[in-house]
Amino acid sequence: MERYDVIIIGAGPAGLSAALYSARSKLSTLYIEKLSTGGQAATTDEIENYPGFAHGISGPELTAQMEEQAKRFGAKKLLAEVKGIELSGADRIVKTTKGDFIAKVVIIASGAAPKLLGCPGELEFRARGVSYCATCDAAFYEGANVMVVGGGDSAVEEACYLTKFANKVTLVHRRDTLRATKVLQERAFANEKLEILWNTVVEEIIGTDVVEKVRLKNVVTAEVFEREIDGIFIYVGLKPNTEFVKGLVNMDEQGYIITDENMRTNIPGIYAAGDVRQKLLRQVVTAAADGAIAAYHAEKYIEECTG
Repeated sequence: MERYDVIIIGAGPAGLSAALYSARSKLSTLYIEKLSTGGQAATTDEIENYPGFAHGISGPELTAQMEEQAKRFGAKKLLAEVKGIELSGADRIVKTTKGDFIAKVVIIASGAAPKLLGCPGELEFRARGVSYCATCDAAFYEGANVMVVGGGDSAVEEACYLTKFANKVTLVHRRDTLRATKVLQERAFANEKLEILWNTVVEEIIGTDVVEKVRLKNVVTAEVFEREIDGIFIYVGLKPNTEFVKGLVNMDEQGYIITDENMRTNIPGIYAAGDVRQKLLRQVVTAAADGAIAAYHAEKYIEECTG
């Protein structure tokens, strides 16, 4: 089995930041990603609140630069899915679909994935009109009539983004106020191509080969009605990618990993960073900070164990 000082699980902003700080400290570093680099950040069309980019930067561009920077200092990448972590004395064994790897320290930065809406038709029409990434799929809906479900930052931001392509965008929210930041709300309210359906939930997604319409319900009046659409984008929250360490590290009721301010879990030599851990603010800048803190304390842990 290959040995490393630090193995990082995930290649979003937290994982790439950890890889940069770890590799730059002359620690042998491997970061593992099962899909593509960037995590949730890579699905964002424009990031306006990451310091240093006065006019914003796209998520894919920012995370590509992060990866290039980490690799420049010697961090290695493995495309594989992590199945679990085992403890063997001072070693942490990371079990993947491409074999097992040994590390002195593991940093879990596996992020979070979009939650499912849970209505009939959602899974049936996934990739056939049901999407969770406007940045990925917006171009397929040029001149179309699309719907976005949710009321947070991601839902409102991506609804506005979709108006660049679609003829009409309908934002469906189960409450009578949005949870998104005020600046995003103002953009949405000012967008003539964007309609908001308040106090409304999706009961069913309907179609034959592709999505054709949705059945909706007003939660105040109990009125049930249908809308014809060409596609639906779902942004109803995130679920942490922590199944592979269930029963190993402490988690909250939602499955987020509990850490201290130094990103340490309850298991020595295992840290967590970014969206995967229990925290109040999940942003690219906070994920990058988490990664740096985790890598710093990982280095100190290794020094203590070997000193």
